[in-house]
Amino acid sequence: MNKAITDGLVLTPPAFELGLDVWSSEDGTPGSDTYDGAPNAAIATADADFGNCLELIKTRNVQKLRYMGQTPIIPGCYLRIKARVKAISGNLPEVRVAGYACAANGTHVAGLTEVGDTVALQTYGSVVEVTGIVGTGSRGGVDMPWGRTPIYGHFGLDLTGANGGTVRIENIEIEDITSAFLRDMMDWVDVKDFGALGDGSTDDTAAFQAADAAANGRQILVPAGQYYLGASLAIQSPIRFEGTLVMPTAARLSLLASYDFPTYAEAFGDELLGFKKALQALFGYTDHNALDLKGRRVEVSEPIVIKDIAPDLSSFSNRRVLRNGQINVIEGPTWDDAVVTSQATYSTAQQTQLTNVANIANIEVGALVTGAGVGREVYVKAKNVGAGTLTLSQPLYGGSGTRTFTFRRFKYVLDFSGMAKLDRFNIDDVEFLCNGAASCIMLPPDGQMFQIRDSYVVRPKDRVITSIGRGCQDILVDRCQFLSNEMLVPAQDRTSIVMNVNANDSKIRDSRFVRFGTTFVLNGSGHLIVGNHWFQGDEETNGVRVAGLVFTQTNVQSAVTGNYIDNSVIEWTNEHSAEPDFGNQYSFGGLTVTGNTFVCINVAPWFTWFSVKPYGAGHFIHGLTISGNVFKSLNAMVDRIEKVDTTFAALDNGRMRNIEVQGNMFNAVREVVSNPVFLEVEQNTAQSTWTAEPGPYLPFGGWARNVESLVAEGMITGAGGQRVTAMPFINVEQGPVSQNVTVHWPEAAKGRVHLKVRMDNPN
Repeated sequence: MNKAITDGLVLTPPAFELGLDVWSSEDGTPGSDTYDGAPNAAIATADADFGNCLELIKTRNVQKLRYMGQTPIIPGCYLRIKARVKAISGNLPEVRVAGYACAANGTHVAGLTEVGDTVALQTYGSVVEVTGIVGTGSRGGVDMPWGRTPIYGHFGLDLTGANGGTVRIENIEIEDITSAFLRDMMDWVDVKDFGALGDGSTDDTAAFQAADAAANGRQILVPAGQYYLGASLAIQSPIRFEGTLVMPTAARLSLLASYDFPTYAEAFGDELLGFKKALQALFGYTDHNALDLKGRRVEVSEPIVIKDIAPDLSSFSNRRVLRNGQINVIEGPTWDDAVVTSQATYSTAQQTQLTNVANIANIEVGALVTGAGVGREVYVKAKNVGAGTLTLSQPLYGGSGTRTFTFRRFKYVLDFSGMAKLDRFNIDDVEFLCNGAASCIMLPPDGQMFQIRDSYVVRPKDRVITSIGRGCQDILVDRCQFLSNEMLVPAQDRTSIVMNVNANDSKIRDSRFVRFGTTFVLNGSGHLIVGNHWFQGDEETNGVRVAGLVFTQTNVQSAVTGNYIDNSVIEWTNEHSAEPDFGNQYSFGGLTVTGNTFVCINVAPWFTWFSVKPYGAGHFIHGLTISGNVFKSLNAMVDRIEKVDTTFAALDNGRMRNIEVQGNMFNAVREVVSNPVFLEVEQNTAQSTWTAEPGPYLPFGGWARNVESLVAEGMITGAGGQRVTAMPFINVEQGPVSQNVTVHWPEAAKGRVHLKVRMDNPN
């Protein structure tokens, strides 16, 4: 507080000789008795020590002397009341500075210290100086810390001790000595000047609010101490912490002019608690839409569950950003998985519900569900303990029945599962060091436009991004790197997964994913997988390679474009279908795979980069483009680039349509595939029926269903060398597996023809 605030104020009371009618023998309030005409008070003149002064006989146990003028009490100002006193005769009393605190309405403010130190008068004629300091703040040297409630006081002296003595009192002085506590000019206000105690238990919220109101653009200083704030508080001014805060969990601290992680860490004296409180404020009103870590590292020793740090937060739909720093996981038991095995009943009539769930109270929302008939990445979205039911993120393919399931709850650095909905939350330029102890991010059950960009996730224990519902709608992953904790584990033994998606329209772009068990498990449609590099190889010879990108819906309407797909499989299933047999729905279709680089190294020959795996009968492909890709095998030949996984069912080759596999490049691949395939048939001996065998070239073991064209190269001749001019006819779907085409001539003929054969109907 600037001392100049008291400039122009007359603080020192008038001299006694100017009249005793302004000097009260009581508390100094209007109407109280004065010393004017009192028999025990008189003006002594020409005293050798004091000049004209007050001579007073002590007649009461506490002989009060109060100036009846209102001396203002101003936050940040400290006043010293000073007087010189000497005993003249009679009993020797004690003397002290004293005051009377008044509120704005003139009433007394009780419960305050209103006296200074007592000084004993020990000899006659000896001058003793008594002083007392009053101010709003509790500071060293302040005798009367009054806080903010009093706005003025009546000041003077008390005579205590034995009665009957006579004393003389020099004129009383009151002066502003704020400069003894603070600099004459400063750019901050101190919360202690506004009544903050910093004792860790008294609620200092009002003092902080008052300091903020008085700052007027200056910085607020929170000096050493522990300050309890019992309610949510928004501070408009810049603030600096030497002391620390204590707040209830639900109380929000919004530092509107100092909103960044370092300030919150200083405010709470703990990086993790400060980070939690800063995140809590991010979802409130902070006048900022981004929490800047300022390049700092946050040590995180336990999961940050957003619902725990912001209990009143259910949904949030404004853009918020966490940016620019590093989060380092400290290993410990708080990251251990919670695992429950329970029996439950599933019915295809309620596709995303388990009923009659045993031990349901111990199953956590967000738990991964595994067991017979459960597809990959199925999670508990919600639970109703009273009804004994669990809501699942995806249906189960195994049909109705009562089975035993395992529920495994991974622990995440950022866990949004307790919220109902979160939209437009962004993570920008943040490195998560999971250290093999923690998973990274769990999304809420609902929401859209979550984004992580320009960030790193290093060594997550189980998962990077988990969706337990539709909080992944329109998820964006841009320019990130994800490094597995299973680098040295053989591919088939890894269990980690980068991300799963249950909703539509994910965009995964320009990112790098290194040696996870599976990189993506995507349900929904409208996905764009563009410009990424994911690789899942290992150091094994004749190594097993597993799925890297898994689509779990039949009609995906998605594009996989310009990626580097290294030692992993694109797998297309319908494992998240309660009724996986083909019925009245779209079958496998809507997928474009273009312009990618596919590589494998040290793999078994049966490895393929593309696999279709129907979980029910009757399915077929009706809309697939695989074009402009490069397929290259290193250190070993592979048989083919694609296959149908018939573990559960085969595809219906008689219904294939609209499949384009062309313009690809093959290196170290034995059987090159294309659809349509251009086939040359040369017949050296005259026969009326020629057989073309395009089967090895047709993708997915398809039938030779259509011939788009037949062109003769050179002259077709008969057995005697004569020209055969008749038009042949063809039969498709010939041979034991319907993969041959026969060309029929009206007479025995020989020569060479080119056929364009399809394994599908083109539309």
